[in-house]
Amino acid sequence: MAYDLIVIGTGPGGYVCAIRAAQLGLKVAVVEKRKTHGGTCLNIGCIPSKALLHASDKFAEAAHELAAFGVITGKPKLDLAAMMKHKDETVAANVNGVGFLLKKHKIDAFFGLGTIAAPSAIVVKANDGSTQRLETKNIVIATGSDAAQLPGIEIDEKTIVSSTGALSLEAVPQKLLIVGAGIIGLELGSVWSRLGAAVTVVEYLDRILPGFDGEVGKQFRRMLEKQGFGFRLGHKVTKAEKTISGLQVSIEPSDGGDASVLAADAVLVAVGRRPVTEGLGLDALGVALDRGRVVIDDRFATNIAGIYAIGDVVRGPMLAHKAEDEGIAAAEILAGQHGHVNYDAIASVVYTMPEIASVGATEEELQAKGVAYRAGKFPFTANGRARAIRRTEGFVKILADAASDRVLGVHIIGAAAGELIAEACVLMEFGGSAEDLARICHAHPTLSEAVREAALAVDKRAIHI
Repeated sequence: MAYDLIVIGTGPGGYVCAIRAAQLGLKVAVVEKRKTHGGTCLNIGCIPSKALLHASDKFAEAAHELAAFGVITGKPKLDLAAMMKHKDETVAANVNGVGFLLKKHKIDAFFGLGTIAAPSAIVVKANDGSTQRLETKNIVIATGSDAAQLPGIEIDEKTIVSSTGALSLEAVPQKLLIVGAGIIGLELGSVWSRLGAAVTVVEYLDRILPGFDGEVGKQFRRMLEKQGFGFRLGHKVTKAEKTISGLQVSIEPSDGGDASVLAADAVLVAVGRRPVTEGLGLDALGVALDRGRVVIDDRFATNIAGIYAIGDVVRGPMLAHKAEDEGIAAAEILAGQHGHVNYDAIASVVYTMPEIASVGATEEELQAKGVAYRAGKFPFTANGRARAIRRTEGFVKILADAASDRVLGVHIIGAAAGELIAEACVLMEFGGSAEDLARICHAHPTLSEAVREAALAVDKRAIHI
């Protein structure tokens, strides 16, 4: 049977691409190397980590916050096995849901390692060693990414772990050392810190959350330090040795200097992710790569006709929702429509407490480009709903073009920031201004009123501060 499209990989980009293509009348198949659909995100990434973040936040809330609301519980007891069961059930529900959606849209699924034998053919090698050749008019590569390695550090997923192992530790480590102060490291560090681990983060740069707004990063570091995090910024890890008493981790200043040793019971290596393209046969076909990423044009096409790529294997942020948007756009283009992704309106979220959410340009980026802008900021301490739920940490910051007032960036640190940022994405998608946002009536009392107040503050006319 010949297909109109075969998608390799059923993570958020792949399965969404396949479903959208099927909706548009194409005959579609997917190839997945795992036993379950959903890719890294649903199996060992976004979904399980958010399940543990939510569960661990409940534990911390019971331990430290409920008494202030008049709810007296006593010291909570951790049932780590039950918490992990919740995570596993959440994963199962999501991956099974993807399987159902593929069947609903009459998409054929093949499990095994897919190799592109030609621009019109894929060979699937199943787990039992059998092979099957599939013919197709078009191929979309959506094979995602994997945890990046650190030279000299051997990951065993027991005591020295990647994000995968950090989701399944059998006990709470007394001392957890995290290499990398990006989103993954700080989220998983938050999980285990709430459950009782003493967390130390070692970061090569002199700041946390590189790429986010600088003011947000500085405030968040102070918040995490209040939660018990320790930071060794401007340092690199050179070695991790296993001893009878635990792990001995050697670190030294990033710009050179004397080394020191930190003791740990577990080490999480969270130094980024790398695209997964091995085994696809791209070299033999001559598919162009750039530092491991598949090179594409603005229509997601590679240099080989009939082969396309989306998600973490191509340029841009490694975000599940970015991959989904690209999957939809690629499917629409293949069906003769005009798919498009606005990369300036893709939000990034850190699911800690408080949450952090950002869309568009940071102040540092605007300054580097010489763009004249105005900034409006509003703190959650002045928001009635935030006071009522005792979540007053953080602020909303809106950056608008000085001449046109068009919103160029929005940065939120505070409770539910990941939900609040959607309003900013909608505004920016339609080219809205700070004035547009300031004139929209927001329900009271809600956290979203802080977003409106920040928009008012761009013109120095915030009401409640």
